[in-house]
This record gives sequence, structure tokens and C-alpha cells, in this order.
Amino acid sequence: MPKGIVEREGALPAGLRLTASDRPGQAQPVPTRDVPAQPWGRIALGVLAAVIVGGIALEVNARERIGLHAGDLDNSEISWSNEKIRAAGAPVAIVGDSRILFDTDLDRFEALTGVRPIQLAIHGTSALTLLEDMANDKDFNGLLIVGLADTMFFQPFDGYGGYVKKWHEFRAPYRVVSNEIDHMLQRHLAFLDSNYRLSVLAHRLDDDFRPGVEGPKDDIWKLQEVGEHRATYLWDRVEYDPAWRARTRWAWKGFKDPFPYTPDLIAKGHARAKAAVDKIRTRGGDVIFVRPPSAPELRVNEEAQVPKAKGWDVILRNTHSAGIHIDDLPGAKDLPLPEFSHLGRKCATVFTDIYVRKLTELTPRLQLRADAPPPLTKDYCVPTT
Repeated sequence: MPKGIVEREGALPAGLRLTASDRPGQAQPVPTRDVPAQPWGRIALGVLAAVIVGGIALEVNARERIGLHAGDLDNSEISWSNEKIRAAGAPVAIVGDSRILFDTDLDRFEALTGVRPIQLAIHGTSALTLLEDMANDKDFNGLLIVGLADTMFFQPFDGYGGYVKKWHEFRAPYRVVSNEIDHMLQRHLAFLDSNYRLSVLAHRLDDDFRPGVEGPKDDIWKLQEVGEHRATYLWDRVEYDPAWRARTRWAWKGFKDPFPYTPDLIAKGHARAKAAVDKIRTRGGDVIFVRPPSAPELRVNEEAQVPKAKGWDVILRNTHSAGIHIDDLPGAKDLPLPEFSHLGRKCATVFTDIYVRKLTELTPRLQLRADAPPPLTKDYCVPTT
């Protein structure tokens, strides 16, 4: 027998393969083929070395060329559902769209009040959808901060919040465990960012879909960084990379929505908001609304579609709620918005400092700590020249 051949039942001489056609009328075993002796140890070491070198190359590319950071966690439906569970019995929770999500510094909020809010805002999603969800949560009776963008609040669809109504489906053990493993790795490896998976990048290679149809070039690409418990900030590349910043501004398309905000649509939104706020207050909770900043390039179109007098003012009046509007915060009105819709990370800390101090004046549920840090101003995030 040739050296290196392992004899076993059904095996043929080296290099031959036995198949069912060779044994007609017989019970057929699985086809077998001889495996020659190989330096498996050296092969395994070679594969391991290739994996390590490839991983290092991917990580260097992610950090140095793309600008990604370790600790940037995927913001998935499972992550949101984790916070939804934590919201039960919490003293403060935040709902809304991406503005209140990006523009609230949870660390600063806690430093000022001693309370760390539960972050339940979802990008691209109406605050009204999330307000109603919390109204239906019998375990929540704390203070709900509702951050809103005027047009998005009244939009006739849920945006990315469709899963809010079926969030229990994301609590399957395999989903939760997979999410935890993903986050464990992402705390140390930047290249695992879901925005830069091969499938995503390959999809973006398509220059355009057929005329009149939005394609991947019209999407909002990476815009955020996410820390523990969904603490979210504008990705710093949007601030320092002019090309990425310009691309993101273009993708907003001026907030010129293709559908009309009719009086009937707005009236239905007001009715839903009042019903939700009343339900929260019935069980001992409370609601305060917050309108974060947007740049004039977007604000003019938002105001044209849902004027402040018909949107914001009516919400506060109908729901008998307190509110904090960017127009009423002189120290925050001139904070720069790199891509017109969200504050950079340091300026988000300034905005949080300003609006949380105002919150403590509007509700007894939050009090400014005696050892709270001193107030911040625009100088904290805008270099002086």
C-alpha cells in the first residue's frame, strides 16, 4: 500500500473515488476519497497568520482611511429592545427622531441631574409613534422627554419605527446572544461597523437605479456613532471631511417632503398626541416636549410645511405640556450644525447642558445637583479665532 494512504472500508487506491455508479444493486455508502498526508500543523499556522495579517490590514484601513473607531456599536432593533426593557420603572426616558438622539449627551444629563435617561429615540422615525408606544407601556410612569422635528412628527408613516409595535419578536435568545457577541467584538475592532460590510459597499457600487427611482446613492450613509445603552453622536467625519459633509447635506434634499402636510393630517397628529399624553398622565407620568435645532437651510422648508404656530404651539396647548424650543434658548441658537440637521458631539454636550438646566426649571421630577458642573457655552465646541 502506498505510503500515506489510510485503508478503510470501500476505499480504492490513492487518487480514485468510489461512487454509487460503481456498485449497482448494492447499499451505497458515502463516496470516499483518500486524503494524502500533509503538514497540517504548518498549514494551520499559515492560515492563522493570514487571518491575523488580514485582520490587521482591515483594522488599519478602517481607522486610518475611513475614520471608524472601536467602541462604535451597531444600533439594532435588539439594542433598542434592550433599552425598552430598562425603561420599565425608569424615572426619565427620551423618545423622538435622530435630532434628540444625536443632540442629547447622556453623560452630561446625568452629571447635571444625577439621573441617566433611557434613550429610546430612533432615527428617521416620528416621535408620535414612540410617544404612543410609551403611552401603552403600563410599566412606565416617569418623565417622558419627546424630541421632535416638526415635519417628522406629523409624517403619515412610522419611518424605522415599524418594529416598535412588535419589539418582542427581537427578544429571541439567539438574537440577543448574537447582538451581545457583536457588541463585544465591536468594542475592540473598528472594521466590524455594519455600514462597511461587503454587502453594503457592493450595493453602493451601483451608480444609479433606473431614472426616477431612488438608489443607494440617495441613502443616508454612515452618520452616527453609538456607545453603550444607545448613547449616540454625530460621526466626527461629518465634521472634518468636507466631501462627506456635502454628501450628507445633499442627501437630506432640503427636507422637501414629496407629500403634503394637509390640515387633516396635522389635526390627526394633534389628536393622537393628546390621547397619548393623557394616558401617560393618568397613571402618574408626565411629558415635556423639546425641539432641537436645525439649520436655516432646512428650517425654512420645515416651517413652510408645518408652521410653528400650527405644529409646536398647538401641541403644547392641546396637551397642556411644557416645552423647550430652540428659539427660546439663546445660548444654543447659534451652535453649528455641520450637515444642517444635527449637532457635532461637543456641541451636543452644550445643547444638553442648556436644555437640561431649563428642564429642571419646568418639572419637579428633575433637580440640578448641588455639585453640578458649571454651565457650558458655545466656546466649548466652537474654536475661538
